[in-house]
Amino acid sequence: MPVTKWILCGLLALAAGPLLATPPGLAEVLRASRWQHRLLLIGAPKAGQAELKRQQTLLAAEAKGLAERDFKVVEVLYDQLTPADRQCWTQQLGQSLAGFRAVLIGKDGGVKRTETQPLAPADLFGTVDKMPMRRHEMRRAN
Repeated sequence: MPVTKWILCGLLALAAGPLLATPPGLAEVLRASRWQHRLLLIGAPKAGQAELKRQQTLLAAEAKGLAERDFKVVEVLYDQLTPADRQCWTQQLGQSLAGFRAVLIGKDGGVKRTETQPLAPADLFGTVDKMPMRRHEMRRAN
C-alpha cells in the first residue's frame, strides 16, 4: 500500500528494548510532513474503537486517491500517547482526547478540517481538491 501508516506509541518502543528506534513523535511527524505531505490524523481512545475501524475500512479502498494527493495517514491512539504527543494533540492541534477524530492537516501544517465521525474519502478528497495548492498540483500534472 503506497500510503504510509504510523501508529504513535512511545510506550511500545520502551517495551521493545534498545534495539528498536523510538517512533517519531506527533510534533516531529507534523514538522517532517510540512510542505511534503498532507496528513489525515485518525484519533481514537483505543485501537478497537468502531469509528476507527470504520475509517480504516473506508480508506483502505482509496489508496490510489490518497497517494495522488500526497497523503499520509497517521493513527493517533490516545491510550498510547506520550505526554509530549498528548500535549501536541490537545494544545497545538486543539483536539479532544475523548472520542473519535479525523483531522485533515494541509501541507502548510494547518488544521483544515476536523470530524468526529469517520470521513468519507469523497468528502476528504473534495475538501483537498478545492485547496489552491492542490489545484496547482493538478494543473502541473496535466
